[in-house]
Amino acid sequence: MKRNIILLLACLSLLASCKDLLVPDIENNRDLNANKYPPNDAALPFGILLNGYNRIPTNSWSFNDVATDDAVTNDQSNGFLKMANGQWTANNNPLSQWTNAYAAIQYLNIILRDVDTVHWVSDPIVSKLFAMRIKGEAAGLRALFYYHLLQAHGGMSESGAVLGVPIITEVQGPTADFNKPRATFEACMKQIYTDLSMADQLLPLDYENIGSAALIPAKYGATSVEQYNRAFGAAFRGFLTGRVAKAIRSKAALLAASPAFSTGNTTTWADAADYAGEVLALKGGISALAANGLTWYANAAEIAGLADGANPAEILWRNNYGDNRDLEQANYPPGLFGNGRINPTQNLVDAFPMANGMPIGSAGSGYDATNPYTNRDPRLRMFILVNGGTAGPNNTVIKTAADGGTNDGLNIVETSTRTGYYLRKLLRQDVNLNPNSANNQRHYKPHIRYTEIFLNYAEAANEAWGPLGAGKYAFSAYDVIKAIRKRAGIGTTNGDAWLEAAKGNKEQMRDLIRNERRIELCFEGFRFWDLRRWKVNLSETARGVSIKNNVPAVMNVEDRQFQPFMTYGPIPYGEILKFGALEQNKGWR
Repeated sequence: MKRNIILLLACLSLLASCKDLLVPDIENNRDLNANKYPPNDAALPFGILLNGYNRIPTNSWSFNDVATDDAVTNDQSNGFLKMANGQWTANNNPLSQWTNAYAAIQYLNIILRDVDTVHWVSDPIVSKLFAMRIKGEAAGLRALFYYHLLQAHGGMSESGAVLGVPIITEVQGPTADFNKPRATFEACMKQIYTDLSMADQLLPLDYENIGSAALIPAKYGATSVEQYNRAFGAAFRGFLTGRVAKAIRSKAALLAASPAFSTGNTTTWADAADYAGEVLALKGGISALAANGLTWYANAAEIAGLADGANPAEILWRNNYGDNRDLEQANYPPGLFGNGRINPTQNLVDAFPMANGMPIGSAGSGYDATNPYTNRDPRLRMFILVNGGTAGPNNTVIKTAADGGTNDGLNIVETSTRTGYYLRKLLRQDVNLNPNSANNQRHYKPHIRYTEIFLNYAEAANEAWGPLGAGKYAFSAYDVIKAIRKRAGIGTTNGDAWLEAAKGNKEQMRDLIRNERRIELCFEGFRFWDLRRWKVNLSETARGVSIKNNVPAVMNVEDRQFQPFMTYGPIPYGEILKFGALEQNKGWR
């Protein structure tokens, strides 16, 4: 009995001592509704802004390509594989941006509300400059998240209206009305443009140190060089700038002008072309297309020499770099100790033209179906590991044939290719996965590449003015595609006859531009969204190749189970259940 009493007293004492673990002290909880921050403590409000940066969807690779005609995966648990196989529903949506984007927008709304009350630094002029910068960044980020929301959830209502998402520009507290209807697509675009205009007005074009007061933009008032550099100098490279805001506007306008959404807003193809053209003109126009932009991910010396936040010529905006081997571990073939996850399709391989620029199915192309990888577009072997191609630090020959005699062959083990191809793009071939000599290499993830903006311009300019029209700027869709194909090394022996034929026909140029976009941006998360905004078939069967006795035979690998209404993604089912004011996109339940 005495022993039990002692144990009971000990337990009570232990519980009493754990009070602080169970009930947090109220003074340790920062009240974001108080609209007050401690003097000389900008860490909390800046942390709120960083929450927005941390949620940018393009911080990591999604590889939703495996839900398109460009790739499949050998990872049977992959959410995009399940989605493409008929399991895409309003309550099972790997592409949803709803929760992530609205969480980010809440944080950004907090900082937009409070930015002018924060004592950023002791110098009042620099503190004002910081407030301008933070406000501009937050507005630009909010626009970016609304763009991703429109891309993933904008769509057609049962009544035929083109709807966007609820527009929330105020901080939502516990008593807020969360039951808000979806705004029109047009209203959402206007909000995006308003936020991007604010960002452009408040932010410098780039964060760089200046050496002369004459270089300080008038919008920053009476400011010294030292004060300007403290707020807008090179130390802040990597954060959102005026140049980035202009590029986001290009992306949003291209989405809005596309067939899936064009009837629901006033953004035109000419607008989209002009917005992209402005970004390109600031860079230097056609001549600024980076000569090494095709291999931005593998330019070892360039990547090794990157200063913090600095960009190579191909990159407009990127995340931080890091030393790792994650992509290679996931995607090297099993013979190089990888998991072979992303398997490009025969569909994509067939999209690469011949070295003379002619499509493989065109008369006079020179394509030989029994020797399909000879005299092809050099980008094919850069981006896709074909049978007999080389990979890894020792340039190992990879045999993907069904009778190749190694685990790299078609469907040999669970990490083998399902299509007869492996991913090569994005991978550093100087990474070694051998456990006895494994190494890491530097990688980074672009948010926006200049090639994307060039392709945005080409598409929009062709639709607005035809292949040779130039609008406000002294270059046309034809000029852009010519430069891109010349960089790729195709059409050099015949003056690129296929491109020359296309420049007189808007529809033929459209097909060529879309194909170049497919090739140049493959595996970077564009194909799924492009197919949807173009309103073209999502259900093309993914095909591969089985090579036996050196004879290739095309085969079906994976059917796609998309319905026509899936041009538009769903509003999350849970949100529809909770909020009666929300209207679901047509076809989704």
